[in-house]
Amino acid sequence: MASFSGPLHRPLSAMAVAAFAAVSSLEFPDRLSHHKLADAGANADTVVSLPATKTDVSGPSISALSGAQLLPRNVQNLHQVKAPFASLPVIQTVYQYAKFAKTSGQVEVMPAVPSSSSDVLYRWHLPDPRVCGDMPDKSQTVVVLLGWLGSRQKHLKRYADWYTSRGFHVVTFTLPMSDIVSYNLGGKAEKNVEMLSEHLAGWVREESGKKIIFHTFSNTGWLCYGVILENLQRQDPSAMEKIKACIVDSAPVAAPDPQVWASGFSAALMKKRSVTTKGLESNDSRSDVLVVESKKDPKPAATEAVLLSALEKFFDIVLHYPTINRRLSDVMELLSSKQPKCPQLYIYSSADRVIPVQSVESFIEGQRRAGHEVRACDFVSSPHVDHYRSNPGLYTSQLNNFLEECVLTTRCKDS
Repeated sequence: MASFSGPLHRPLSAMAVAAFAAVSSLEFPDRLSHHKLADAGANADTVVSLPATKTDVSGPSISALSGAQLLPRNVQNLHQVKAPFASLPVIQTVYQYAKFAKTSGQVEVMPAVPSSSSDVLYRWHLPDPRVCGDMPDKSQTVVVLLGWLGSRQKHLKRYADWYTSRGFHVVTFTLPMSDIVSYNLGGKAEKNVEMLSEHLAGWVREESGKKIIFHTFSNTGWLCYGVILENLQRQDPSAMEKIKACIVDSAPVAAPDPQVWASGFSAALMKKRSVTTKGLESNDSRSDVLVVESKKDPKPAATEAVLLSALEKFFDIVLHYPTINRRLSDVMELLSSKQPKCPQLYIYSSADRVIPVQSVESFIEGQRRAGHEVRACDFVSSPHVDHYRSNPGLYTSQLNNFLEECVLTTRCKDS
């Protein structure tokens, strides 16, 4: 989780090597190079690759850019748009795409700067033009999907499609495991989240009425949300008022717990071979809950057991390193006591083998005591970050009801 030097580096490196050796037959989930733009025509979503550091940023201001003719007026010509992959104009072009989608009468193809789905940090998905005209409130809202450890753009697409089909803008954000494993304070991972924070703040500043909804996955997405809140509070406190809801899927554990981190990394490395992908049998009789068939209490295979043991020892050292422990504790404290006063929805499962159900329910009660409007749904038997696939009907009904009853209605009253 951090970059170390000197005597501490060697035992931690050895521990990490032992852990990774246990799964040496598996493909590492993310390529180290993730800023590459692919050939045109890959898909119909607007794509952004973030610069590695802020020193890479150069280019005109957003206000100056708005007067420039960067985009062709005809949607059919949009495939000709080119942009450097590591410069602010790529991000600025996304603003223009969002504006263009709102004013264009074309419905055939959404504008795009194509990219490989596995190589970008985040992607902007435009709302379905067939519905956004009838739902101006939704088309003024961006849903930010913050992925779990080891997730890639393709994993978040099903969630993005659900939101865009209902008229929302969507941003899907993932952090490559390579960035997290080589994490250091103020390094690439945090700077990428900071760039996303600046982008979101700029988007809501463009005109009144724009709003943000966050939808996070696992502790990784939830912690990213915390860092974004931290950045917004520092950079542009007025943007905090634009956050109208937070949806938390398979989280949180609001403490630096080595066992949780070990389970998360093991799940990301082992993928479908991990015991964390297995659900539980349940005696729950509720008609709206899908019981995932599985062995009653599956145990991790020998390979995963070795990996879990090594990772737990590794994180027991890393998470108690003073600088890292303090940084994580600061973000978790913000998420515990300084969240925006907006409705929250927690989607979790008693069968989750990464995030203990007791931690989620304890956090939910703390948020309710703090005066937040909180809804929660225990899926009972579905595995970690697998609730949508296990029971899409219940998952989408929870989202629909929450958005319609707690978010969109409230916004209409406020306006």
